[in-house]
Amino acid sequence: MVGIITYGVYIPRFRIKVEEIARVWGANPDDISGGLGVYEKSVPDLDEDAATIAVEAARNALARRPIDPEGIGAVYVGSESHPYAVKPTACTVGEAIGATPGMTAADLEFACKAGTAGIQMCMGLVQSGMIRYGLAIGSDVAQGAPSDALEYTAAAGGAAYLIGREDPIATIHKTCSFTTDTPDFWRREGQGYPRHGGRFTGEPGYFKHIEGAVKIIFGETGKGPEDYEYAVFHQPNAKFPQRVARNLGFKEAQIKPGLVVPRLGNTYSGSSMIGLAATLDVAKAGDRIFVASFGSGAGSDTFDIEVTSAIESSEFRRDAAPSVGTLLKNPIYMQYAQYARHKGKIVMQK
Repeated sequence: MVGIITYGVYIPRFRIKVEEIARVWGANPDDISGGLGVYEKSVPDLDEDAATIAVEAARNALARRPIDPEGIGAVYVGSESHPYAVKPTACTVGEAIGATPGMTAADLEFACKAGTAGIQMCMGLVQSGMIRYGLAIGSDVAQGAPSDALEYTAAAGGAAYLIGREDPIATIHKTCSFTTDTPDFWRREGQGYPRHGGRFTGEPGYFKHIEGAVKIIFGETGKGPEDYEYAVFHQPNAKFPQRVARNLGFKEAQIKPGLVVPRLGNTYSGSSMIGLAATLDVAKAGDRIFVASFGSGAGSDTFDIEVTSAIESSEFRRDAAPSVGTLLKNPIYMQYAQYARHKGKIVMQK
């Protein structure tokens, strides 16, 4: 069975509180935080982008397990904030971690689910025998126009998953997707910030596609919410994943370990993948984890995952790389002007 061999996460230390953004634009911070369930978000350093975040997440994954990086035959980086319009991020990541030059590599883009699409691609290549290991990464320094609703949540971070079939720490039993042409969120070439359909992002975007993908996978596996110890849903804010979990019959305790958005914000392609990592940080052998990503445009990928005894073996060391909880500790808070400079909203004159 194909599964997760190791995983790693990277989150910048800089943060800005939602109330600070609200203060600048004259909004009521209680309305913003209470409505979104998000209280602060991560901000990239001046020299950080989707590529550097992807590299750090990949290095953290490899730190947890003695894997020869030359065995990595595929690298896929999902993001909607690739540093180059034409120049693959995946090649940079592959060379930085020492992957074989014989690898296949590509950048993926499907709003917030490009990273989980990479996991599916790696699964297929591994299962076919074409490659030994595949590396799938979701990494973003998400954009939000000044004063736009997205600015309160658009964050920075990423997660990397090495996929293979040699003693995985978690087996992926099944994956299914649900996709339609629903333009609820978009950014044209050359535009600095995305636009969105406001309330249409919830319906017919987020809820229709996640619930559609869940219906497919439950129908094919015969499983339901009661069969899982944990569940992770894409988290553009804290309200949506809690609501869709209730709609589908999951309990609050199942989603709690992976619900990191209140202190992190929406890391877009890294969102559900970081939530899964936070869950794997505390999971034990035999635990079953349900994952549903979502990407505007629109689609959802679902996964039925079972943690194996390898996660508790001497070959895999969770403490060799920082947990999601550790990465969220000791933040450096910024005022809006500092944040705007870090995000390139204001530029120093030379």
